[in-house]
Amino acid sequence: MRAGARLAARVAVAAVAAGLIGAAAGALLAVRVARDVVTPPRRRAYDIPILAVDRAAGTVLLGRTPDTEVAGRYSLRFDDDRGHARVGDVIALEEATVLRRLEGVQRGDLERASVGRWSAWWYQTPADLGLPYTEVGVETPVGVAPAWLVEPVNTGTASPWLIAVHGRGVTRAEPLRAIPVFRAAGYRCLLVSYRNDGEAPASADGRYALGGEEWRDVEAAIVLAIERGARRIVLMGWSMGGATVLQCLLSSSLAHRIDGVVLESPVVDWVTVLRFQASEFGLPPAVRDAALALLGSPRGSSLIGLESPIDFARLDVVARSAELPVPILVLHSDDDGFVPSDGSVALAAARPDAVRLERFTRARHTKLWNYDAERWERAIRTWLDERGLTGGSVSASTTGRTARPRRRPAAGGAAAG
Repeated sequence: MRAGARLAARVAVAAVAAGLIGAAAGALLAVRVARDVVTPPRRRAYDIPILAVDRAAGTVLLGRTPDTEVAGRYSLRFDDDRGHARVGDVIALEEATVLRRLEGVQRGDLERASVGRWSAWWYQTPADLGLPYTEVGVETPVGVAPAWLVEPVNTGTASPWLIAVHGRGVTRAEPLRAIPVFRAAGYRCLLVSYRNDGEAPASADGRYALGGEEWRDVEAAIVLAIERGARRIVLMGWSMGGATVLQCLLSSSLAHRIDGVVLESPVVDWVTVLRFQASEFGLPPAVRDAALALLGSPRGSSLIGLESPIDFARLDVVARSAELPVPILVLHSDDDGFVPSDGSVALAAARPDAVRLERFTRARHTKLWNYDAERWERAIRTWLDERGLTGGSVSASTTGRTARPRRRPAAGGAAAG
């Protein structure tokens, strides 16, 4: 009996120890997950195999992924972003590979590259569009943030302003795709940077606030636009930039100067998005919930380097939809894969009087223009026209090299958005 009791005691101690170790490991994982959510990425994943390049045929053979199999035109970055190529239509799909049109190599030696990363940035600077622009500085609360200012066609008129806000982990190059359609509608376009994006000054904690503080930098851009004579202002944001734009609309004392908002693949409810991403990465619900608790509590947020906790209730725009004061156009794809369209659908359902949802079915995250530029531009142009937000439209042919209509080859398997 004594031997049995001793064995039972040892088993019990081992079970408790294993439980404690498991709990400690779970807690450490939760801290790491929470820290990753708010820490600006320093390196991007290179996860696209580059299998063969045929310059004579104008093709590139890539590993097949949910992104590389979708029709449209994209950028392929390689050699730690020192190399950049433009990739077009899908020619053939196999089980593990996709053959695509190679539309050009802007820099680097693609033949020597073995791996790359998929990017939606077709244009790298406004110079790629052949348009006049200047570098300007926006006086934000954390310092001077660089921005591109692209002039409208009719510079002598009182043009409306577009203020374009990029998403998480990228730069002001992301919104370049929006310039042609807005410029054709008479807009002066300001493409901004914001705290911790690698171009603008960092905040004191060097962490993202998921739009909860970044909106102040967008407000500073509104100030610059007003000082330069803007009478009408439209904000546009991609992904986390959408969350930032919405927080500016709901929090800024200058919200009354905003006439409309356009969002692509936006985050409108962070809790829904983070739960989705946790599920995609196979995180246990307990770890996911612990990470959310860390982000939202004063003590927990200090563990991950945040100056103040994330106020998820304030960032939930679906719950706050009654506060939205201006018309909003949302463009989102149901196969987003990173920010689910559920929030956008819920927002449109909550405020059908203010929110129009242009719903794609196969375009992935922040790549709607790449997949179907014609539909993307038409949706924005129609929305601006219907709300009287144009500044005297001009022919698209005078705005620089606008996007050509997309063809969808049968090999790509892409459904109409």
